Amino acid sequence: MPQLKDILYKVSLTSVSGDMETEVTTLAFDSRKVEVGSVFIAVSGTQVNGHDYIDQAIQKGAVAIVCEELPQTTIDDIAIIQVKNSAQALGFMASNYYGNPSQKLKLVGVTGTNGKTTCVTLLFHLFRDLGYNTGLLSTVDNKVNDEVIPATHTTPDAITINRMLAKMVAKGCTHCFMESSSHAIVQHRIAGLTYAGAVFTNLTHEHLDYHKTFDEYIKAKKLLFDGLSSSAFALTNSDDKRGMVMLQNTKASKHKYALKSIAEFKARILSNTLQGLELDLANQNVWFKLIGDFNAYNLLAVFGTAVLLEEDPEEVLRVLSNINAAPGRFEQVMTKTGITAIVDYAHTPDALENVLLTIKEFRTGNEKVITVVGCGGNRDAEKRPIMAKIACALSDKVILTSDNPRFEEPMAIIKDMQEGVTPSNYKKTLVIEDRKEAIKTASALAEAKDIILVAGKGHETYQEVKGERSAFDDRKILEEMLNLIHKQN
Repeated sequence: MPQLKDILYKVSLTSVSGDMETEVTTLAFDSRKVEVGSVFIAVSGTQVNGHDYIDQAIQKGAVAIVCEELPQTTIDDIAIIQVKNSAQALGFMASNYYGNPSQKLKLVGVTGTNGKTTCVTLLFHLFRDLGYNTGLLSTVDNKVNDEVIPATHTTPDAITINRMLAKMVAKGCTHCFMESSSHAIVQHRIAGLTYAGAVFTNLTHEHLDYHKTFDEYIKAKKLLFDGLSSSAFALTNSDDKRGMVMLQNTKASKHKYALKSIAEFKARILSNTLQGLELDLANQNVWFKLIGDFNAYNLLAVFGTAVLLEEDPEEVLRVLSNINAAPGRFEQVMTKTGITAIVDYAHTPDALENVLLTIKEFRTGNEKVITVVGCGGNRDAEKRPIMAKIACALSDKVILTSDNPRFEEPMAIIKDMQEGVTPSNYKKTLVIEDRKEAIKTASALAEAKDIILVAGKGHETYQEVKGERSAFDDRKILEEMLNLIHKQN
């Protein structure tokens, strides 16, 4: 078992008392998970302050407390470590406790508003198919080679990250690809990690409920690049107007990818159909299974990352051309109805617009586009009317519905969305609170050759209401309703 002094390596200490050679069994920032021999790290969270649970942690057998504010009473036989930032300390301590696993493989972080999941999923499958043992940390799921570990957050807590990285190292993984969300970055969940590289996809309106201003959101993303070492690489989308900001002040080698501007990794779209994309990339014409301009950017980011990780460009293109998109990302639901049915995770204005613009490219003008869309509860409310406005502008029929209302009233969220519906679009808009009924109605309204988009949940297999999650899969419901209704017809 490691000693307390060993797991405090690189932690910024304010004061120390007690035995630093105490052996540590586990780390915990949740007092309910404290065991005999644990170190309890009192983290001041957004909802709970860990300092309020120091006594409970000691009662359960904690041998050391890490905190920002010292307890008012002296506690015998307990080491007390005061730090400036408990969350940051937790990151370094977790890395040390698990033997700094991020240093023993090539860890690549992908950040941005849209495209994170697609990029890390493509990278995972690419490197698996190239013959590497590989790890994945993503919104959809976490993987150690082919072992699937369900995901609960876009980026897990520091202890979970390092525990999984250590498992990857034990299983012989040489690479890991990880979504690095803005929440995780500012909450220091990635503190103490050693990155081989970082990738920036894009930045649009999202998470302002948490970051408050767009400037703070940009700074959160940039922190990932600011922390890179000189031996790492920084790869950015130079077509995004915030892309070059990510490269400012980083010590890493700087690289760009783009469709429009001058960049090291550049591509040109030759064709874009419902069957896939053909790109002129690295002086080759290559066909990919992914769809849409936004996926051209994702493919470029993945290609650039692989080349920067010293893989052969031709082999990368060969393997990448055979890989499917991430689940719930422009995923076509196959039916025998003659109706094109698409499920997509698009839950930001930019993502929704990208998907609908992609659909627009495939239209002949004779078919209807029917969009089912909602917005999540207890999240950025400013985007709600924007989402509805975009849906109306690019669809023939829009059904506003629920999408993980969480602790908000579904109709209150929908009313926020309705603020973005202009009078000229009233007739094309329906409100159906029940998401299953909304999908059923879209299926009933559709005719052969029409296109249905169900947006917002993508890969998710649940609906979250009042803190409870119940089974709900857009893909299964859409397929069921289309086959049921149109079989009857």
